[in-house]
Amino acid sequence: MAKTVKNKTTTAKKKTRLSTEGKVFVTATFNNTIVTVSDANGNVVGWGSAGTAGFEGTRKSTPFAATTSVQRVADDIKNRGMERVDVFIKGIGMGRDAAVRALRAAGLEITSIADISPIPHNGCRPRKRRRV
Repeated sequence: MAKTVKNKTTTAKKKTRLSTEGKVFVTATFNNTIVTVSDANGNVVGWGSAGTAGFEGTRKSTPFAATTSVQRVADDIKNRGMERVDVFIKGIGMGRDAAVRALRAAGLEITSIADISPIPHNGCRPRKRRRV
């Protein structure tokens, strides 16, 4: 017997308008580059990573993968009305500089760039002294 398949109709998501100012958080690790965009209040409005851009394995850690992922997110938020962003960079990966260049190339006005990488002030407690 043949099964009958019902046609499912999907409704398109409504794209909401964003404020003209926002914040972009770039986390550049050795294995990936993650981009999160929030509005001025801190509510996340978009995100992406090198993995969601289609890169796998060691190619995720390249500057080209970071550029591609940032371009996808930047185009989305630019179409929704965001024009000026503050950029916060965390981490020491290869995608740091490429991410900022991609934001600039996408047509977003960068008002400030801040490095929020965690810096150890005193480090961990050392091991106990060896007794011989």
